[in-house]
Amino acid sequence: MARTKVAFSRVVLKLSGEGLGGRGGAGIDPEQLDYVTREIVAVHRTGVELAIMVGGGNILRGGAFSRKSAIPEATAHYMGMLATVINGLALQEALEDKKVPTRLMSALGVTGLCEPFSRHRCKGHLDKGRVVVLAGGSGRPFFTTDTAAALAAVEIDADALLKATQVDGVYSADPKKDPRAMFYPKLSYDDVIDKRLAVMDLSAVEMCQRCGVTMVVFNLHKAGNLKRAATGRRVGTIIS
Repeated sequence: MARTKVAFSRVVLKLSGEGLGGRGGAGIDPEQLDYVTREIVAVHRTGVELAIMVGGGNILRGGAFSRKSAIPEATAHYMGMLATVINGLALQEALEDKKVPTRLMSALGVTGLCEPFSRHRCKGHLDKGRVVVLAGGSGRPFFTTDTAAALAAVEIDADALLKATQVDGVYSADPKKDPRAMFYPKLSYDDVIDKRLAVMDLSAVEMCQRCGVTMVVFNLHKAGNLKRAATGRRVGTIIS
């Protein structure tokens, strides 16, 4: 099978839990899961090595849950990390069903379900043409999966961090609430940090800046966008 000419050889996709959810972003919607995995299959066929940091907000957001309950915030964050494992299991099985070799690794120990995350083993899986799903965030409370995705990108020597969102890229304000919001096709890391643009956690942006990892923010819900982003074609907002 002919491979697509690509700009990146290895990328990390940050996939929010809402990206797997149904109406309102809650739970795991079978149709959405099928759509997302078909988009991932298209990237895999290009030869780009792909690791996926999956969130868990479709099931539970630790900080928000803690504020509304008697659960300590640290415990609630661990609960959210376990939610990412549920999403990771769904992604792994859906991808394997589409004949894509996949490994699920977790920074949080979940014996019997996930391999423990190891930088060298993760890179080895990618070298062998497997998609790696990363669950458990950073393995520690109070760090978001955005930050964990940036850390993973740096650890495994990825060329780019792809951030799948619900809108077309980075705007000056929420385009769903402000019709005057301005779209940015290209930004520098300093632009994002200085303007406090709602892209990812600033710690994630700063880490990518320090280590020279290109960021691409794109709309997950437009078919083909993930492949365009992973192969370096113009889509969404480029941050470099």
